[in-house]
Amino acid sequence: MFYWFLKFIALGPLLKLIFRPRAEGVENVPTEGPAILASNHLSYADWLFMPLVIPRKVSFVAKAEYFTTPGIKGFFQKAFFSGTGNIPIDRSGANAAAGALLSAKRVLAEGELFGIYPEGTRSHDGRLYRGKTGIARLALETGVPVIPVAVVGTDIVAPPGKKFGRWTRPHVRVGKPLDFSRYAGMENDRFILRSITDEIMYEIMRLSGQEYVDMYATRAKEESKKADRGEGGDEHRKLAS
Repeated sequence: MFYWFLKFIALGPLLKLIFRPRAEGVENVPTEGPAILASNHLSYADWLFMPLVIPRKVSFVAKAEYFTTPGIKGFFQKAFFSGTGNIPIDRSGANAAAGALLSAKRVLAEGELFGIYPEGTRSHDGRLYRGKTGIARLALETGVPVIPVAVVGTDIVAPPGKKFGRWTRPHVRVGKPLDFSRYAGMENDRFILRSITDEIMYEIMRLSGQEYVDMYATRAKEESKKADRGEGGDEHRKLAS
């Protein structure tokens, strides 16, 4: 109930009034039944604008700290993230990926929509980075379609490292569902998992218009930090070229 209260009464109308987000291809999201929404990740505002334009509820996993902070602030923070469909996950542990996969399966088993960012973290420079294969494993183990989504402009509204940026109209583009049933039973084949993931990332790239970098975003961020400190310049120059 809190999810729909925020979307239609409290937060949603305010975001629509201020930012007037545009949407394309929303009809590609099924009106019922489970599906995985795979999106690029430019800003912390992505999880606000993507669900805003989709009629159905979308669930994500969120870091456990949002649910465990003590005090009054922690209480309201937990209520907000729980009420908006987020599922806590400890991203620091060795079993983080398995925990996220289990949570996603539970959402999909209930016939709901599950949102995921295959890059695993926000892009620090606006480019699209290599996807992690967990999304491919999830698609094969559940047998549900993957719907590619591109969110454009959120890195202007809320740039990485800042709370606020400049005004723009975010644009959400939803692609056609991708069916990977032809690979059923092959979820333990790493080459198949990579092939599926790359196909998903290609569709996201096509929708977003981003430049694609065949490197994990976490490594790219590390190389960028090293370059800022004067370390590992060669790797960063290769990434930037």
